[in-house]
Amino acid sequence: MWSRRGDPDDETTNHGDYHMVRNFKPEDEGKAVMTKDGETVGTVEKTTGAEIHVKPEGGLSQSIRRRLGWAEKDADTYSVQKSNVEEITDDGIRLKE
Repeated sequence: MWSRRGDPDDETTNHGDYHMVRNFKPEDEGKAVMTKDGETVGTVEKTTGAEIHVKPEGGLSQSIRRRLGWAEKDADTYSVQKSNVEEITDDGIRLKE
């Protein structure tokens, strides 16, 4: 059986060690996108259900870009699927990797 953390509008559904984030909403636009360690890597520019488009931070290192799969240095935004997201909060979106 699925259970929800917190109130009914909580951001994730969990089942033991497995949890799934909700689809992205227009209200997520403008939120910070962070690594699992809390380092801000960009800002949500656009949401499309199960995907966000992230504008990377200006000084984002090449090693972090590679780790996130954002190798194209000149791209304006990068796509992130909800399957790559650990958590969505009021303050931001935390990636799994």
